[in-house]
Amino acid sequence: MPAVAAFTDTYLPTVNGVSYTLSTWRTYWRRRGHRMDVVYPKAAGHLPADGEVPVRSLPFPFYEGFRLGLPVIPEAVRDVELVHVHTPFTLGVAGLRLARRADLPCLASYHTPTAEYADYIAPTDRFAATLRRVSEGWERAFFGQVDRVLVPSGITRAQLVQEVGIDTPVEVLPNGVDIEHFRPVDPATFRANHDLEDTIIVGYTGRHGYEKCLDELLEAAAGLDVTVVLGGDGPAREALEARAPADNVRFLGFLDREELPAFYSAMDVFAFPSPVETQGLVALEAMACGTPVVGVNQGALAETIDDGVTGYHYEAGDIDGFRGRIRQALDERDRLRDHCLEKREEMSVEATLDRLDEIYRSI
Repeated sequence: MPAVAAFTDTYLPTVNGVSYTLSTWRTYWRRRGHRMDVVYPKAAGHLPADGEVPVRSLPFPFYEGFRLGLPVIPEAVRDVELVHVHTPFTLGVAGLRLARRADLPCLASYHTPTAEYADYIAPTDRFAATLRRVSEGWERAFFGQVDRVLVPSGITRAQLVQEVGIDTPVEVLPNGVDIEHFRPVDPATFRANHDLEDTIIVGYTGRHGYEKCLDELLEAAAGLDVTVVLGGDGPAREALEARAPADNVRFLGFLDREELPAFYSAMDVFAFPSPVETQGLVALEAMACGTPVVGVNQGALAETIDDGVTGYHYEAGDIDGFRGRIRQALDERDRLRDHCLEKREEMSVEATLDRLDEIYRSI
């Protein structure tokens, strides 16, 4: 099996879906006896383990908590046999340069549309539209230089091929869930620690970005006898806190990964209004813990949620529909929970890595 160097612009201690995915892949890949080194931007708060290769980095000025790694090729990964980039930005460029210099195969995983960040950077809508066009042009140029692109869902593949115009072969590979970690647990201690006993919880955890449409969750929950509990953080949090009623909305901030199974298990429903997901990993983590998901019928969530089986969809912008689907999922929680747990094996990271092994060998 080839030794792999993975290049990413987000890794621990940054807490997001890409970081979780790659750290989980690395752990399970090394458990199989294979080498996967991860090159990532150095940041305070994380002591690198064996095979984790930090590089000097600078703060990303438009998004607090993110850092840009300098596009260098560390000496520690110059002897690898395959390059797998998880970003089209600075460290992705470094990985691509390593592959070209050493004549190595290079794959790229497509986790997040770069156009998604235009609204954070641009001062006007017109400038944001220009940035989105530029970012899609950059994606075409970058992904056009790799041997294969991996995406986590069929909808994301269609977007990348039809809208962005990628000519490189694109293959669907779900990110997978660490079902050893994300499993049903007793949530009593978590509820007690956060003063959430004897309440129905509709929850969410993840990045609080404006594009996630979390304000729709606050509107939908206003007509329900529930407590909305939000884990995570991001640029939209202050605005959300300003409009959230104090009596039934709680913001917990970033939660340690060890706490997440208890948080998911404490929820009665996981609510996910984001229309921009490439897979919606947190939805799968919730399902692996037995929690049904109500999400928007748009983007990858249209695939991730099996309507009527692991949760329900609602149409984007339909607040009454969102509220009704949450109410329906609460009424049917036991049945939906059983279906979620039945699907644990097929969503596992082990199933993903079996397929990744085949892909690596094929190129």
